[in-house]
Amino acid sequence: MHPIAPAASLARSLLALLLTLGATASVAGDYVVPVFVRAIVDNAERTADDRKLDARRHPLEMLAFFGVRPGMSVVDIGAGRGYTAELLARAVGPTGKVLAQTDPIIVEKFIKTTPARYALPVMANTTYVVRPTDDPLPEGSGPFDLVTVIFVYHDLVWMQRDRAAFDRRMFNAIKPGGYLVVADHHANPGSGIAHTQDLHRIEEGNLRQEIEASGFRLVDSGHFLENPLDPRDAPYFKATVPVDQFIHKYLRP
Repeated sequence: MHPIAPAASLARSLLALLLTLGATASVAGDYVVPVFVRAIVDNAERTADDRKLDARRHPLEMLAFFGVRPGMSVVDIGAGRGYTAELLARAVGPTGKVLAQTDPIIVEKFIKTTPARYALPVMANTTYVVRPTDDPLPEGSGPFDLVTVIFVYHDLVWMQRDRAAFDRRMFNAIKPGGYLVVADHHANPGSGIAHTQDLHRIEEGNLRQEIEASGFRLVDSGHFLENPLDPRDAPYFKATVPVDQFIHKYLRP
């Protein structure tokens, strides 16, 4: 079941109720989207490059799935150039905090320097850190309401980071009742971690097994990133059709 609505029809029923109560919201797919979330995505300050990414990243549904709210303390693991980190920074607002982490291997291979995005006024609530992903948090940071790991969990494999250590650190860093949200690219059943470097894909069941072994409990799976027509035989940046992806929400009991 989705955290806000299990199906589009129920989402619309909830929207009607919200409007009756005087609330302002909209529907994106199966989700009731708060007005502040739509304002974030529609904000004219967002770059043309980010808006282009929106087509495959589905930010309305993504932010609704996160359940992120003003004032939260959030970590974005594998933030990279900061697409998700900026959305989170806008969502938590000036009373919230975002820690945006990127692995030094990714910086060396792809990014080279701190992206200019992190100097924007809207990112004043965000701290950018370059740290190994199996030890991603500065000493004394946390606890956090939410941790997001968007399309980068598979990278821990080819970077030879300790995934069990990472999962435990996230469990210990999140407040009881907080959430870990992980999205990644589907690999075929039975492939495990075999295609994390060549295809940048990971088997969904393998990822879930690893994360739940640290104490997390899967409480929701979204469908807005799925594409059953994807043959799963190419990395996301070479695919000729939208990539089949999954997204999980895990509760820290």
